[in-house]
Parts: sequence; structure tokens; C-alpha cells
Amino acid sequence: MALRDGTAAQALIDVRDVWKQYGPVAVLKGVSITLAPGQIHALLGGNGAGKSTLMKAIAGLVVPNSGSIAIAGTLLDRPSAARAQRLGLYLVPQEAHIFGSQSVLENICMGLDKPAARLRGRVEALVAQLAVSLDLDAQAATLEIADRQIVEILRGLIREARALILDEPTSALTPHEVEALFARMRALAASGVGIFFISHKLREIREICHDISVLRDGAIVLSGPMSAHTDAEIVTAMTRVAAPVAVDLSTAPAAAPAPGSERRLEVERLSGEGFSEVSFSLAAGEIVGLAGVVGAGRTELAETIFGLRPTLSGAVRLGGAPLENRSPSVCIDRGLVYLPEDRQQFGLFLDAPLDWNASAYLMHKMPFFLRPRDEARRFERFRSAMGIKCESHLQPARRLSGGNQQKVLLAKCLAADPQVLILDEPTRGVDVAARNDIYALIRSLAAQGVAILLISSDFDEIVQLSDRVLVMAFGALEGELPRGASVDAIGGLAFGAREAADA
Repeated sequence: MALRDGTAAQALIDVRDVWKQYGPVAVLKGVSITLAPGQIHALLGGNGAGKSTLMKAIAGLVVPNSGSIAIAGTLLDRPSAARAQRLGLYLVPQEAHIFGSQSVLENICMGLDKPAARLRGRVEALVAQLAVSLDLDAQAATLEIADRQIVEILRGLIREARALILDEPTSALTPHEVEALFARMRALAASGVGIFFISHKLREIREICHDISVLRDGAIVLSGPMSAHTDAEIVTAMTRVAAPVAVDLSTAPAAAPAPGSERRLEVERLSGEGFSEVSFSLAAGEIVGLAGVVGAGRTELAETIFGLRPTLSGAVRLGGAPLENRSPSVCIDRGLVYLPEDRQQFGLFLDAPLDWNASAYLMHKMPFFLRPRDEARRFERFRSAMGIKCESHLQPARRLSGGNQQKVLLAKCLAADPQVLILDEPTRGVDVAARNDIYALIRSLAAQGVAILLISSDFDEIVQLSDRVLVMAFGALEGELPRGASVDAIGGLAFGAREAADA
């Protein structure tokens, strides 16, 4: 079916006056947006603004209450994901859907008419174009989170989609991998592919996108060429006003020791799965960044310290005393708490209520069960302090936006009253406002004496927050940089070892 007017006849995606309600709540309010061939169109908005619902509607996963959606000139009048894909659209979700028992190649080619083995050459060519390292024969369950996102992107590319929706594709990628992805996006746009690019990183959006639309409370509140709008205008459109987060943690120390005055965590020549001979220390009130590319061993190190992986050799001391026979419950009891990088797979119980999630790190201390009144009171304290947007404390975590899920995961960690806090990608997939809230929270915790190890693939984030920076590569600690170290200096250590090893 043809579109209704000539001006939109060339649009790959044409959304007209789309409304979507869940009961009395409208999450999309008359949204209209288009995507042209060769256009990279940024879609921004705070968590809960309606971005995911809009993209799912375009992808045939959500049926609007009213309005119309057309893909390549054909109305999506019988919405389904299969129909949207047949019309040339592919949605790359923020949370990758992986079939762990299948190979990487089989995951990429799943659902296609030809067997995966016959498509291997095409997949290898796409992997080379993206300049990523991916073992196509490996079991998908072994992939790290960044490689899982690459698999989702390859699924769209192998299907030769003419319109792509990329939902936070760079959230766990290193700067080198982001540049490779952007090079591929530019090549796709030059060939006529249109791309909706959802991200909360304004620097990336400004680098890659031609146009921008901002959603707030289910409506488009700003739209036009990227060059016509300043960062300040974009942030204001997303958030209305910038409100500082108020953090009140009554269980935290009243005053912090000066950074360096008291060693809270000491790691001495620790070796484990994916890393070896790593030594460092954290002082009370200190934020230490841990940077490196995917595969450097950062997460493996954190999980070993927290007792989730076996220790091959070396020692960990907490407050000067050995931390032996480590397990998560032992670490939590001693004041060491870990926030995992994948909140949905390892951090939250998605179908459990929010107050239950916030108390999860305390369950091993309870003889039989948690008290509902205490759970609700505990969650309310963190909800108020951290600005968690939810219907009630009984709401399942699955129904929250990504940023609010991340805040609940932080609440779970803080409820355990940490003295040392390991944060693995704490702002992955959250919007600008939530990111600022989390930054304020991290600084507030450090000011109250908590020692923080900050693991992040965002080198700008590392520079902005850290008192000093440790850089890992190939499972080893490559060096340490002082406060204010440049992104280039971090990248030089993170990538220099790799380039030298490849030479």
C-alpha cells in the first residue's frame, strides 16, 4: 500500500500520529517520525520517555492503539516482527538475545532460509568489515556482553536490512570498537540504508548522526538537523530541568577519611581465569578507575575478588585482614559488594518486586524470610534518595526502564552497607539524567568513605570520576595513571599492548 503523500513516498519508515496506551496510561502520544534512505537519525529521551515502545511498534513487536506505521512504502497493518523484517527492518535490541547452546555462527544466521554453514563466508566478511575479533565456532554462552551486541548487529547486517534500529549498540564497546562500528554505519548509510540510532552519549550522537528527535513523556519535543541544536538544548528537552540527586545513606560513615589514609582493599599478585599477577589497593574514600578493552580481564578480576570465580594464586585483604574462602556471602558480610555489568542476567530478579530486589544481598543473613515491612521501608529510602521512578515497591523489576533498573541494582548493593564497592559498567544503557544521578551517587559514596573500584568501557567516564586509573590488557595490569589522565593516555596503554603483541 502506498503512502499517503509524495513528500513521504521515499521514506524507509513513516510513523504518523501513533498512540499507545497500557490501561489508562499513554506511553506514546501522537508520535510522528520518519527515516529516509541514507539517514542516521538519533532518537533520545530519558528512561521511560517511550523510546523502546516506539521502536518496538515500528518493529512489529507492539501494536499501537491508533496511528499508522509504514516500512518502505507498505503499511504495517498486521504488525509482527516477521512481517517487519520481510519489509526490510531489523531491530538490534539493547539486551542481546543469545541462544547459549548454539555456536556464534548459528546465532547470527538463525531464522534464515540457508544453513549457517553456507553463509559462513558472508558472515566472515561482515566480521572483517566491523574489525572485531569473534570466534564463529565458539559456544554463544561464552560470549562477553560486548560480543553479544556484535552478534545482534551482525544478525541485522546478514539479513541485508534497508532500515536498522540500533538500541544502545555502543554501551559496552571500547572506543576502538565504537569507531569500527561507526565506519560500518557510515558505509551502510552511503549505500542507502537508514538507521535509527538510540544512545545516551551526546558526543557519539553528534559524531555519527545527521538528524535528531527527542522524546519526553511519550511525545516528540525536539526534532531537526543535529547541527541546529546545542548539547544544552538537547539535555533540556530531555529532562526539562537538571535536578541534582539527593543521597541520604544513613548507614554510611558520617565522615570520610582522606583518600589514601586507610587501605580498604589490597589485591596482591592475584591470578585467576583470564588474568594473572594483578596487584593494587583501594583506600577509603577513593575512586579508582579500571579501564581496558573487552577481553582484558577486568570483569574476570572483579568476579574473582568477589568469590564468583576460583582463585589460582595470590591474596586479597580487606581492612588489612586476609579475605579467605571467598564467596559472595562472605564478601558481603565483610563489607565488599559487587555490581555486575549485566543487570538483567546477573544483577536483578526481573519478575520479583522492587523491594525484594533491593534486599537480595541481605537474604543470606535472614533465618527464614525477609519482613515485608522492612523490605518496603528499605526500598523507599533508596527510591527517594536515588529518584527511582516506579508505580510501587511491589512492581516487578522487568517493568522498569533500563536506567531505573540500574538504580534498583545500585540500591541492592548499597543496602548491604559496603565499605568497598566494585562497580562494573554502572551506567551501561542509561540516559543522560540517570547517568548524572549515578555519577553524583558515586561521588557521594566516596565522600562518605566508601572505597570504589570503577570498571568502565567509557574512557571519558573513567577520566571524569577517577582519582587514579589502572589499565588492563591481555589479563595483565599494564600501568597506572594519575587523576586527570587523558583518554588518549588510557587508550595508549589499553591498545598499545595489543598492537605490540600483534606486531
